[in-house]
Amino acid sequence: MGTGTPLGRVRGLGSAKEGTHHWWRQRVTAGSNLFLMLWLVVSILSRGSFDYASMRLWMQSAWVAVPMALLVISVFTHFRLGLQVVIEDYQHNETRVVFLILLNFFTVGLGATALFAIAKIAFGAK
Repeated sequence: MGTGTPLGRVRGLGSAKEGTHHWWRQRVTAGSNLFLMLWLVVSILSRGSFDYASMRLWMQSAWVAVPMALLVISVFTHFRLGLQVVIEDYQHNETRVVFLILLNFFTVGLGATALFAIAKIAFGAK
């Protein structure tokens, strides 16, 4: 005998066996966000000057550009995972698929733009 209600078994509703993976990814990105944000705050506060030229020179270092890129990837992944849960929990009609697609386009587009900006500064473009 299966688990769940008889109506749920007839409709084929039940666990998709994806919840644990999603939960772990959300926790891992939360931990990396915490670590990388702490690095960013300490790193910025330890700067002597905050003018444009010195911050640009600071961002051109690989020791800064790589963690910044990792931070962007981690933040946007965590953002997408969190909003995916909200959409799946509260949107129950066919527009849920549209919202999930728009969410993916939004997070990938904004994340790619941020990574491009970091790369452009890191490689010294004017």
